[in-house]
Amino acid sequence: MATALIALGSNLQQPEKQASKAIEVLANTPGLRLIRASSLYATAPVGYDNQPDFINAVVQMATDIPAPQLMQLLLNIEQTFGRERPFPNAPRILDLDLLDYDGMQLDTELLKLPHPRMHERGFVILPLAEIVPDFMLPQGKTVVEWVAESQHPDIRKIGM
Repeated sequence: MATALIALGSNLQQPEKQASKAIEVLANTPGLRLIRASSLYATAPVGYDNQPDFINAVVQMATDIPAPQLMQLLLNIEQTFGRERPFPNAPRILDLDLLDYDGMQLDTELLKLPHPRMHERGFVILPLAEIVPDFMLPQGKTVVEWVAESQHPDIRKIGM
C-alpha cells in the first residue's frame, strides 16, 4: 500500500460541511483507507481575492490505486460535488489536490508530484504539519521546520 497526502478546500455551499463530507467520501472510497485527517482551517483566498474564505484540510490515506488513477479519481469526486472551473482560482465547492504519493516524482500534464506549490501555501502546510510533522518537503526541510520559519496570520484552526 502506498501513502498519499491529499489537500482539500471549499468556499461555497457551507464549506465546513463540504470539507467534512469530502473527508468522509475519501474514507469510504474503495482502494483508499483514511490514516489521519487534519483539523479544518479557515483561510483567506489566494490568487483571486473577490470570493469567500476557504475551509481547508489535509488527509493522509493508504491506497493501492496508482497515482495517476488516484488523481483522476480526485477529479471525479470534485465533479460529483459540483466543481466548476470558470477561471483559475475561482470559488469552488470542492478542490482536491494530490500533494504526495509515497515520495514519487512525476511530471505529467495531469499530475506533478510532489505538488510543486505546497510549500507556498499555508493552508496546506499548517494542516500537513498537524498530521505528518516530519514530512520532508522538496526544499529539504520538514513541514514543522518550514512552519517555524514562516508566518500565516490569515489562517486559523477551526476544529475537525
